[in-house]
Amino acid sequence: MNTATRTITLRSPDDCHLHLRDADMLKRVVNHSAREFARAVVMPNLKTPVTTVGLARDYRKRIQAAVDAHYSFDPLMTLYLTDNTQAKDITEAAACDWLVGAKLYPAGATTNSSSGVTSVVGLMPILEKMAETGMVLQVHGEVTDPHIDIFDREAVFIEQVLKPIVHELPELRIVLEHITTQHGVEFVQSSGDNIAGTLTPQHLLFNRNEIFRGGIRPHNYCLPVLKRETHRAALAKAATSGSPKFFLGTDSAPHTQDAKETACGCAGCYSAHAAMPMYTRLFEQYEALDKLEQFSSIAGARFYGLPLNQGRITLAKENWRVPDSYPVSSGKTLIPLFAGEQMDWKVA
Repeated sequence: MNTATRTITLRSPDDCHLHLRDADMLKRVVNHSAREFARAVVMPNLKTPVTTVGLARDYRKRIQAAVDAHYSFDPLMTLYLTDNTQAKDITEAAACDWLVGAKLYPAGATTNSSSGVTSVVGLMPILEKMAETGMVLQVHGEVTDPHIDIFDREAVFIEQVLKPIVHELPELRIVLEHITTQHGVEFVQSSGDNIAGTLTPQHLLFNRNEIFRGGIRPHNYCLPVLKRETHRAALAKAATSGSPKFFLGTDSAPHTQDAKETACGCAGCYSAHAAMPMYTRLFEQYEALDKLEQFSSIAGARFYGLPLNQGRITLAKENWRVPDSYPVSSGKTLIPLFAGEQMDWKVA
């Protein structure tokens, strides 16, 4: 860090878990990510899920067409696993250098997950093919049993679903996405080098009180839901430790304001507009700015077997106010995380 001018320059980072949606929303949000990140692992849970290589290729082209010409941004795609996924889909996907994994959504776990997996036992032949090809399994780690408390669903998933998968397929490469609990941290830490985890800005900076501060705050509601302060602290310690097993994945998930502020609002926090300033705030709080590049720009790339980015990003210690909203289309707006609030780091 340059203490005289209060700037920090890093190797260009990767967002290893990003939602871009499609159509007007894609055009609205993609350049926020392209401004800060050289690459992103793009999630496949569109309204029509990205279940085949052909659909992934078409989606990738739409993303590339929406990126402003002055940005260099490489979208890395994923497949959406369903009960009908075939081994040939995995074989074809593994041959594409721009398609880096397949996402396991338990059916009904989050936004656009109704087509997700209903039986992990039935999925085992597909997971075996993934292990054989070296393809990464990205996991939304929550059970969907309505009798399980929402704050316990990650821990139960790890015990009932993820540990048995690892036992049966110890060589399968797995990313436990958007870890929210100490249980998740400990699972990743105690596993082999083929197991890693991503951490979001909201789960690192907020505990569950932020959903209810001064009233219901729907724009701080995401899935997995924010947890107790003890869990947030465990995540922050893991992120700032310098461990290669934890890396940046924003899970930035845009929804229009009317879809969030309704009787049954959508889960998802939009953070792409200021993701690196948010992470930098956390690392500064924990006196770990020297570990930020490892977390944001090195660990994820190495886990996915990608070359390190050659570009650079500079962040300056500078106060600025997050906009109250961003226009999308036809009068609809998008409310970002920290809307109307002051940030203390800025992409220079």
